[in-house]
Amino acid sequence: MPLSAHAAAFAGFVQTLKALDAILDKAQAEAETRKIQPEVLLSSRLAPDMLPFTRQIQLMSDFAKNAAARLAGGDNPRFPDEEKTFPELKARIARTLDFVASVDKAALDAGLERDVTFPRGQSATVTMKGADYLTRFAVPNFYFHATTAYAILRENCFSIGKQDFLKGVFDA
Repeated sequence: MPLSAHAAAFAGFVQTLKALDAILDKAQAEAETRKIQPEVLLSSRLAPDMLPFTRQIQLMSDFAKNAAARLAGGDNPRFPDEEKTFPELKARIARTLDFVASVDKAALDAGLERDVTFPRGQSATVTMKGADYLTRFAVPNFYFHATTAYAILRENCFSIGKQDFLKGVFDA
């Protein structure tokens, strides 16, 4: 049996979104204990030319939902990038999880063979086969932003570890 798009990529998206949701709970609790203002943490960056923590979560969400919509050939919900609090980021993750769960798995697989056109930059578009779009663009970008969000918290000495990031790997 061939590997499905859902099993190859989307199951990992769901697992990682849920792990980051739990990490947000830990980060919020630790920020309160350490008396760190949430907006300071949410605007933290690894380097001056990198995007802040909040934007990393937004982009992680976007790559998961955009990939689902583009491969399935359905409507792509628009999530305005307005989150400013931990609860708002958690709500965005929940909306992303709901959307990904709603997408037909057979439609995802069918999308692997189709051309997928998506914006690249302000005025350009790129077209790739769905399988290439998923494996060479969406998946690497999703994990880049998920890992960067995690790394921002680690850089700020938050008590999270690899098992927090991998939460759900061994759950059946």
